[in-house]
Amino acid sequence: MKKPKRASAAKAKKGRKASASRSKAAPRRLAKRSAKILGKPARRGASAADDTRATIRGLRSKLREAERRVAELEAAADTDFLLEIPNRRGFERELARAIAYMKRYRASGALIVLDVDRLKPINDSFGHAAGDEVLKAIAATLTRQVRASDVVGRLGGDEFALLLWNLSETDAKAKAATFEQAIDELSFAFRGQRVTAGASAGVALLGAQSDAGCALEEADAAMYVRKAHRRHEPRIRLVSN
Repeated sequence: MKKPKRASAAKAKKGRKASASRSKAAPRRLAKRSAKILGKPARRGASAADDTRATIRGLRSKLREAERRVAELEAAADTDFLLEIPNRRGFERELARAIAYMKRYRASGALIVLDVDRLKPINDSFGHAAGDEVLKAIAATLTRQVRASDVVGRLGGDEFALLLWNLSETDAKAKAATFEQAIDELSFAFRGQRVTAGASAGVALLGAQSDAGCALEEADAAMYVRKAHRRHEPRIRLVSN
């Protein structure tokens, strides 16, 4: 009766060893299958850790590239494709940020809305390519007239906006007159004719109590008042060479 018992114990011990061996081999088999699916040779130990670190580095690189691309797309969405200055969306964002800063630090500034007086006759007479050239020249002129901290944007069509820091009302109105004069003095040649175009500017002061939407409306209304005053001034001349 005892001999079968010893045989049974030996058999059980052998079974436990085989089970342990299978348990140890299972992860290796799983790794081999995974490597086969991924098309890579199976590795163990330090090599597997190196693969993991390489995968992490690759994912981080792709994440940085995706973030860079998102930033580029956001910048493009805020930029006028023709003039390469902020469009209405981008300018309104800058204006809101500026007002938030003014509220926090008690700073001040001015908003100027400027409208090209008669861009339509240029488009009608010489085509939209001529009108685009005029807009580019105006954008460049305005950009040269402001500081690096100021913002020049295009609200749409022939309307521009400028965000200027730390100006009194007198200084802001003087600056608006300077912009008008600089644009009045621009001259273009299309199809053998010399063309000049003017602009009208309206001013709204900015401070801790300002609201971006209200400031734009105020400057826009002032611009139309100014445009009415300039109706009898020569704003566009077509003079044959």
